[in-house]
Amino acid sequence: MPRNHQILLRSRPAGMPSLENFEMIERPVPEAKEEEVLTRTLFLSLDPYMRGRMSDAKSYATPVALGNVMEGQTIGQVVTSRHSGFAAGDLVLGQGNWQEYASIPGKTLRKLDPALTPGATALGVLGMPGLTAYVGLLDIGQPRPGETVVVSAASGAVGSTVGQIAKIKGCRVVGIAGGSAKCRYIVDELGFEAAIDHRSPEFGESLTRACPDGVDIYFENVGGDVQRAVWPLLNNFARVPICGLIAPYNETGPTPGPGLRSVLSKRLTVRGFIVLDHEERSAEFARDVGGWVREGRVKYREDIVEGLENAPEAFLGLLQGRNFGKLIVRVASA
Repeated sequence: MPRNHQILLRSRPAGMPSLENFEMIERPVPEAKEEEVLTRTLFLSLDPYMRGRMSDAKSYATPVALGNVMEGQTIGQVVTSRHSGFAAGDLVLGQGNWQEYASIPGKTLRKLDPALTPGATALGVLGMPGLTAYVGLLDIGQPRPGETVVVSAASGAVGSTVGQIAKIKGCRVVGIAGGSAKCRYIVDELGFEAAIDHRSPEFGESLTRACPDGVDIYFENVGGDVQRAVWPLLNNFARVPICGLIAPYNETGPTPGPGLRSVLSKRLTVRGFIVLDHEERSAEFARDVGGWVREGRVKYREDIVEGLENAPEAFLGLLQGRNFGKLIVRVASA
């Protein structure tokens, strides 16, 4: 009989997480209860927000309890179903977490059409990261042709989609990424006008030269030193959608940030947002971004790690910027 391998949160990290914060165990495969669906995990998404789930600090979401399975979105294949909307063999998107099998309430699952969301794209460009980019840029950033858009973490799942949508909307796009390979990718493959390596000693000067007319929209994924370099370049009435702040996630003390004086004097719009609050945009997102992907106007890159047992190490690499593209664990093959 198959067994269910799971990765638990063993302890809460102080600062940067380590492998000691995780524990891999083996349990019996669960049975689907009434209105539930038993799924076999094919792909597991690894995302920066998971660092927050490891902490018990007050946040918008309940932290993972010690000894519980780490949370995460998955693509799974239905093994058995006790819900009328699903049958064995269906591919589904849901909260399957860091484990090989999960019994999930059917009402929380979405059936996937492989023709519309091939492979693991429902976890990346056509999933939560893509919707984050779409809502943050269009609804909060409100791009206009000719404006300058700066995107941090520009080679990642969210940032790369933000920049490409901004290009479609007629903007000039400057991406910030870590390392020459990622910078070449966002210019040569994605078509950004410029890419700046935040690890370079000349980062601030290079960013200023790349934005001679200032910055109209800054899509924030990082915070920290990157944010502090962009902030003086913001134009009057600039918009700053904030969807992530990965740089200070592992800090144990207060994090310095830009002063509020510039928010007032430049009449900035600075808005944090959580993609879970914008599900009503899902249909338009699927229509627009799905179409752009099929037309080749929006490209994507996936960084796929093999095996559930490698998820903790891959997640630590994500927090350190070692991934290149949307980070996904292939847990099993269909």
